[in-house]
Amino acid sequence: MSIDTRALLYLVAAVAFILGLKRLGSPRTARSGNTIAAAGMLMAVIVTLVDAEVSWSILGPGLAVGALLGGFTAVRVQMTAMPQLVAAFNGFGGIASALVAGAEFVKADGLELPTETMISIIVSVLIGAITFTGSFVAYAKLQGLIGGSPVTFPGQKLFNGLLAIGVVTAGVFTQISQDPLPFWIIGAVALVLGVLAVIPIGGADMPVVIALLNSLSGMAAAATGFVISNSALIIGGALVGASGLILTKIMTEAMNRTLGNVLFGGFGVEAGASGPTGGDVTTTTPEDLAIALAYASQVVVVPGYGLAVAQAQHATREVASALEAKGVKVAYGIHPVAGRMPGHMNVLLAEADVPYDQLLDLDQTNNLLPRTDVVLVLGANDVVNPSARDDAGSPIYGMPIIEVDHAAMVVVIKRSLSPGFAGIDNPLFYRDGTRMLFSDAKQALTSLGSALEDV
Repeated sequence: MSIDTRALLYLVAAVAFILGLKRLGSPRTARSGNTIAAAGMLMAVIVTLVDAEVSWSILGPGLAVGALLGGFTAVRVQMTAMPQLVAAFNGFGGIASALVAGAEFVKADGLELPTETMISIIVSVLIGAITFTGSFVAYAKLQGLIGGSPVTFPGQKLFNGLLAIGVVTAGVFTQISQDPLPFWIIGAVALVLGVLAVIPIGGADMPVVIALLNSLSGMAAAATGFVISNSALIIGGALVGASGLILTKIMTEAMNRTLGNVLFGGFGVEAGASGPTGGDVTTTTPEDLAIALAYASQVVVVPGYGLAVAQAQHATREVASALEAKGVKVAYGIHPVAGRMPGHMNVLLAEADVPYDQLLDLDQTNNLLPRTDVVLVLGANDVVNPSARDDAGSPIYGMPIIEVDHAAMVVVIKRSLSPGFAGIDNPLFYRDGTRMLFSDAKQALTSLGSALEDV
C-alpha cells in the first residue's frame, strides 16, 4: 500500500471518528454515531494490518475470536452491568497500548531509539499499565467482588507519592540509558500504582473514576500512535482523551468536588458506617399512590441506580404512558451522576423508548419542581439528599442535587432505608411531605400500573 493511499484512508477513518463522536451528543443520533465511529475504526485496523503485511494465518483466528467474544458480550451484558463493561474496556485499551509500545522497545533490541519515540514509549507504558489495573479495581468494586468503600492504610498517600517519584526516576534512567531493567520497573510499578490509586476511592465517586480512566486509555493510545507513527491512532486516542477529560470535569462539577479530592480524599471513610438516623417515616401503598398520581397535573420521575438494578425502565415507561393517557404531564429529572456511569440513566430510559424531550437536566428539573404535584424517586439517594444543601457538616455538602423536597409531594420507591453510595443517611425520607414505598422498583411500578387502571 502506498504512503498516500494509507494517509488518505487514515484521514477518512479520523473523519468517521469525529462525526461519530459528534453524533453521540444526542440520543436521537447516538446509534448512528456509534456505527460511523465503529466503521472508521474497522477501516483503520484493516489498513494497518494490510500495510504491515501481517501473517493472516496467525492474526485471522485472533480477530475472529475477539470479534465473537466482543459480540457475545455486547449482546448478553445487562444494562445494570454496563459500567463494569466500560471499566473493562478502558482497562483492555490501556494494556493494549502499553503492550504495543513495549513491543517496539523490545524490538529495538539495544538499538538507540530517538528521544521523542522513547518518551512516547515510556508515557504509553506508564499510563496504559495504570489504566489497566485501575480499571479492573473499578470493575471489581462495581461488580461487588470487593467492597465499594474506600480502602486506606496509614501512610498510603506518602507511599503512593514515593512510587510515583520512583517511576519517574526510572523513566529518566530509561530515557538516558535505554536499559531494559528500569523500563520493566516502570511497567511493574505502574501496575501497582493503578491498584493503589483506585482502592481508596469509594463507590460514590465511580462515575468520575470511569470518566478519568476512559481519558487515560485514550492518552495511552495517542502516545502509542506516536511510537508506531500511526495517525489514526493518534487522532482516535486524542479524541478519547480529550472527551474523557471534559466528561471528568462535568462529573466533578456535578458533585461539587475537585479531581484531587476525588482521587486523594478517601471520601466515604467516616460516612461509611452511617445508617438510618432520622426517625419515623410515612409509608404508602401502590393503590394510594395511584390516586395521587392520577389526579396530579405534573409528575416528575427521578431515576437512580435502584431502577437499573430492578431493570424497571420499561415498567416506568408504562406507568408514565398510563398517566399521560389521563392527561398528566410527565417529565424525568436526570442528575449528571445518577447511577454508576455518566449517562447511565439516559441510556436506560432510551432503551424503554422514553421521549428525549421529557428528559430534563439538573437545572431544568429544579426549575420545574416548585410547580410539580408529585415527584416519584426510583432508587435514587445521594442525588436527592437535602443534606447537600442544608447541612454544612455533611460529606456531600455543596453537591448540586435534584431538590425534590420543593415539590408538593415526594414518593420514594426503595427497598429499605439503607444509605446510598456516599454511605450517609438521607433526611428526605423522614420529612412530612415524603411517602416511602418499600419495594423492588419493578414490582412496585407493576403494581402501580395495575392500580392506575382502576382509578
